[in-house]
Amino acid sequence: MSRFGFVRPSKFRHVYGTASKRDQCYDNLRVSNNAWDTNMLDVNPLFLSVNWQASGGGAFAVIPLSTLGKLPDNYPLYLGHTGPVLDTAFNPFNDYVIASGSEDSKIMIWNIPEQYDEDLEHVAPVAKLAGHQRKVGHVSFHPVAENVLASTSTDLTIKLWDVEKGLEKQEITGHTDIIQSFAWNYNGSLIATTCRDKKLRIIDVRSNKIVQEGSGHQGIKGSRVVWLGDEDRIATTGFSRMSDRQLNLWDVNNLEKPIKSEFLDTSSGVIMPFYDIDTRMLYLAGKGDGMIRYYEYENDELFFLSEYKSGDPQRGMAFLPKRAVNVNECEVARAYKLGSTLIEPVSFKVPRKSDAFQSDIFPPAISDEPALTADEWLGGKDANPKTIDLEAGFSVKEKKEFKPTQQAESTKDDTKAEPKNEKDVRTPHSQDHGTSYHWTDFFI
Repeated sequence: MSRFGFVRPSKFRHVYGTASKRDQCYDNLRVSNNAWDTNMLDVNPLFLSVNWQASGGGAFAVIPLSTLGKLPDNYPLYLGHTGPVLDTAFNPFNDYVIASGSEDSKIMIWNIPEQYDEDLEHVAPVAKLAGHQRKVGHVSFHPVAENVLASTSTDLTIKLWDVEKGLEKQEITGHTDIIQSFAWNYNGSLIATTCRDKKLRIIDVRSNKIVQEGSGHQGIKGSRVVWLGDEDRIATTGFSRMSDRQLNLWDVNNLEKPIKSEFLDTSSGVIMPFYDIDTRMLYLAGKGDGMIRYYEYENDELFFLSEYKSGDPQRGMAFLPKRAVNVNECEVARAYKLGSTLIEPVSFKVPRKSDAFQSDIFPPAISDEPALTADEWLGGKDANPKTIDLEAGFSVKEKKEFKPTQQAESTKDDTKAEPKNEKDVRTPHSQDHGTSYHWTDFFI
C-alpha cells in the first residue's frame, strides 16, 4: 500500500477531482444535526436525498439533481416519522422510490411524486415497516433482488423486508453491541458488518448464520466496511487503539488478521469508504475534513493514486450510480459532498483528449433492472447484477408507481398529528413562494 516506490502502469493514475461552482451546487439546506453516524444523504440518477433538521418529528428532502442553486425556504419535505430520520436509501430498480429509517424505530417507503402541487402539504409514506424495538440506524436495498430491504437497529438486529408485501422475512442476530455499518456483497448473498464490539462479521443473511468473524479495528470510534465488488475481499476503515485512522484489507474467508493494514493519519473523523467495481478504485472521505483519497485495488494491494483536497469540511457523502456518469467527458465517478448548508458535486475524470467512447475505462455498468424477484432470492436463488453498455447511453425509465400489496402498519393515524407543511417544522419566517415543482421538467 506504499505511496512511494516505482511508477506502476495504470489508466487511473492521473484521475483528478473537480468541485462544482457555487451556482452548480444545492444551497440553503437545513441539514440534520443528529449525531448518528451515517452518510447523511443518498443519490440516484434523478434525485438527491438529505436528512433534514426539523422540529416536531423527523423529515428529509428529495431534490432533483438539476434543481441547482438556492432552494426556496418552503421546500417540500417528506413527513411521517415521529423521530429524526437517520438514513435514507433509493431503490436501485425504481428511481422514484425511497426508504427511510428513523429514531422512532420505523422504516417508511415513499413514492417520489412527479409533481409537487402548490397546495401539497407534505409527502406521505405509502408503507410503514414496524418490527425493530429501537431506532433504525441504516437502510439498504438488495443489489440484485427487487423490493428486498435490509435494516439495522440499536436493538442489535438486522432485519430483511419484502417491502412490496410489507413483511419481515428474516431477523439476523449475533451482534453484541450496536452495528456501525454493513455492506452487501456483489450478488447479495452475504453481508459484512462492523460493530461497536470491535468485531468484523460475514453473515449469510438468509440462514442467519455468521460464516466468518474476527477482530476488526480496536479503536473506540466508528468503523466502516465496503465490499470490493465481485471479489472475496472487503476493506474497512476505523481507528487503532491510539486513535490513528486505519485502512485494512481483508480476505472474507479468513478474518483472523487483515491482508494489509495502513496507517492513514491522526484526524478524528470517521472515514466513509466507497468502491467502484468498474475502475477498481476505492475512495475514502473523512468526516470533518475536506479530503478524498483514492486508491486502485489490484492483486491484494491498494495502490494510492492521489487525493482531492478542499478547505470545506464534509459531513456526509454519496456517489452517483455509475450508469449515470458523463462518459463523454471521461467522468469515472461523481461524489456529492455534504456541508453544513450545501451539497457540492465533485467530478472525478480521466484526462483524455479523444472524443470517442473509452471502452477500456467504461466496462458494462450495473443496470437498473433486477435480476431476481424477492421470492426467488428469499427462496435461495442467487444471480449477479444485470449490466448495461454505457456506449449506447443510459436513459432513465418512466416512473413506475410503487404499490405495496400489503402494509405492515397503517400510516393514516400516524400522519394526522404531523406538521402540515415545512413552515410548521422549521421557522415561522418561511414564505410561500407559490412554486410548483415538476421533476420531469428539471431532468435534462
